[in-house]
Amino acid sequence: MTLTSDKFYIPYLIPAAILTLALAIRLPVIMRFWRIDPNVRSLSGLLLLGSAVFYFGRPKSLALLNSSTGVSNFAAPLVYSLLTMFCAYCLIMVIHWRGGDPRRVRRTTWTIWSVYAGVVAGLWITFAFADVPVERLRDLDTYYAGTPWMREHILLYLAAHTAACLITATVIRTWLREVAGWLRAGLVFLVIGFVLNLAYDAVKLIAIVARWTGHDLDWLSTYVAPPIASVCALFVAVGFILPHAGQATQVLWTDYRQYRSLAPFVRELDGLDTGSLRLPRRTPLSRRLVQRRTQISDGLLRLQPYMDPGVRDRALAEALARDEAPDRAAATADAVAVVAAV
Repeated sequence: MTLTSDKFYIPYLIPAAILTLALAIRLPVIMRFWRIDPNVRSLSGLLLLGSAVFYFGRPKSLALLNSSTGVSNFAAPLVYSLLTMFCAYCLIMVIHWRGGDPRRVRRTTWTIWSVYAGVVAGLWITFAFADVPVERLRDLDTYYAGTPWMREHILLYLAAHTAACLITATVIRTWLREVAGWLRAGLVFLVIGFVLNLAYDAVKLIAIVARWTGHDLDWLSTYVAPPIASVCALFVAVGFILPHAGQATQVLWTDYRQYRSLAPFVRELDGLDTGSLRLPRRTPLSRRLVQRRTQISDGLLRLQPYMDPGVRDRALAEALARDEAPDRAAATADAVAVVAAV
């Protein structure tokens, strides 16, 4: 289990806090499009489960879960189940991102759910049969590596996690050639994150196999694997968030630049009665941009009877004589005609 000593509490809290923050930022979109967009449902489930894994994976949280239920190591199947379902959401998210035939997507989604639901059921069944009387908050995987049923319990969650990470990393890597922009940047982070997840699984398995062969490499599972898991979570979180956040930021920046660039035009038309209402500053930028474009359009309509083609032609000739580019010269001529009409 990804449990560590006190000095690793902060690395657990950092990815948990980032995933929670991402969920909070996306909450309005999630609430609005939950029923109609499977991508939104997958992303919300992924962020919720990812943060839960790290919140519940802290030793203090594990001890609280065990004591509240009165069952030694009860937190193990709970945290492993959350991690397993997180893996399922990762696979489903990638399937929905790739798209394709809707029937194939639905069939693949149901297959993933069925397989990972079976894994979760297997985790609880094997734990129920296992004899684990000693509570282990930092080295459960290696301490019970040779215990009947608990051995299968640990290998089951590691196998499910490894399979999900391997499949996801392979699918994303082949997909990289087909995409660009923010989506490609997010996929690069995801590939790195899932490859690091494979390193986490490898470290865990090495420590477990060492136990089987009579060697002691428990420190790999206890002190090396948890920091790897934290870094993995950061890369995966950024990978899933970046395409959405990056695209939204780019749209916002584009709207802001257009809004600012139209300010001189609006000031030039301030003296005209266009009938446009002044919007408060708290109004969303996209709406203010639409209002500013409408104000300019209305102003140009009022100026139409006063526009002198001769003024524009002379300004265009002068701009071209100054070796301005044709598009720039046309814009200059239009601006001179508007100023003269005002």
